[in-house]
Amino acid sequence: MVPLKLIALDAEDLAVLSAHLQDAVVRVGDMAYLPRETRFVAVVNRYDWVGEGEIRRGKDEQTGERRRTGIRFERVTSAQILGISLKQKDDYLSLLAMTFEALGGDDPGGSVRLDFAGGGAIKLTVECIEAELKDLGAAWRAKRVPDHSAEE
Repeated sequence: MVPLKLIALDAEDLAVLSAHLQDAVVRVGDMAYLPRETRFVAVVNRYDWVGEGEIRRGKDEQTGERRRTGIRFERVTSAQILGISLKQKDDYLSLLAMTFEALGGDDPGGSVRLDFAGGGAIKLTVECIEAELKDLGAAWRAKRVPDHSAEE
């Protein structure tokens, strides 16, 4: 499969990035807000939902693939951490979704929210949406397929 490279310049584009990043796993220490560069970056292990139709069936389980992926947000003026301990750099988080809340009117600014399983979130205040998703290497077999059963 060809590595994915996408950009987002509006809320609809961001929804596409969010769909590709659903269930991505990220180590707390692999995220950073760089205020001098007005940038937020993260390196995640994204589950390849596009290749989901090509799931390999093993003895008793199904597996898909994960890919190391970089995420970059530009024009970030502030970052707020909600329910995540930055001291626990080796903790892993599972990304559920990324959403945008506009300031309104003609202002392209607003806030991008990254919501994680367990209730943690990161809120980025942005001048406008300018984001990139880029696969950084080859895929590998996932240990398991993310499960969103009703019991959870």
